[in-house]
Amino acid sequence: MRPKTSQALNSKVLLLGVFVAFILLFVLRSSLSSSSEENASSPGTLRTFAPAKTSSAVKESKSAVDCSPSCDKIPRALAQTLIHYATSSITPQQTLKEISVTAKILEKKSPCNFLVFGLGHDSLMWSSLNYGGRTVFLEEDEAWIEQIRRRFPMLESYHVTYDSKVNQADNLMDVGRGPECTAILDPKHSMCQLALKGLPSEVYEMKWDLIMVDAPTGYYEDAPGRMTAIYTAGMMARNKEKGVTDVFVHDVNRVVEDKFSMAFLCEGYMKKQEGRLRHFRIPSHKESSERPFCPE
Repeated sequence: MRPKTSQALNSKVLLLGVFVAFILLFVLRSSLSSSSEENASSPGTLRTFAPAKTSSAVKESKSAVDCSPSCDKIPRALAQTLIHYATSSITPQQTLKEISVTAKILEKKSPCNFLVFGLGHDSLMWSSLNYGGRTVFLEEDEAWIEQIRRRFPMLESYHVTYDSKVNQADNLMDVGRGPECTAILDPKHSMCQLALKGLPSEVYEMKWDLIMVDAPTGYYEDAPGRMTAIYTAGMMARNKEKGVTDVFVHDVNRVVEDKFSMAFLCEGYMKKQEGRLRHFRIPSHKESSERPFCPE
């Protein structure tokens, strides 16, 4: 989630292009909406024209328009994001193609509720792409949280402790096949060893539209690994009262992310893989009690 070295310049330029396109789309939508409201009239209605204004009246009118709070303007949060990525030598870990998979879903669903396991150099981007929604980040490193909060106080993040380790993955995979882990329950009250039970209460209470698993650390044997994060994301989606949850898992080139995403998010629910990112769409299992844990 937070590489410390510089990426290639062309990746940075491409990423900036994504943000510029997003901003232009936002402004264009606002402009078109304002224009359509002003020009709307019922069929057959005759237009009336006011007398031409004097030069002083024109100046007063122009001044009023310039100061109007309804004028289209890039939101401050989006402006800060553009400036940050335009001047930063550090770019997000995900590639442009990988980011685009999630960005397309956010374009359809935002503003929405977006839960991200991990806090990194891409966090400001995700929060901005979900402008107007709620984006929450869960991070294992308290010192890193404080560092990011000083730079970006507008981001909502919480510290999370993981008890698992990568070297326990095989055993946890066997545990996950048991009846206590396939029962559709709120992870907070689950008896499954894979369920994360120490998350902030608001994380359990919120119904998430998107969940991304890009943490915790999982590239060495004693690291926490993403076994419990992947399982918990899947159970949050299944336990939702209705609707579909889009779940994304990054670094599926690694064994844990590969096997656990296929087992607990289900290969049958996978919609796309781009590079090291997989996208799953998991329906509510509360709407259909006879729905199997994974589709046939």
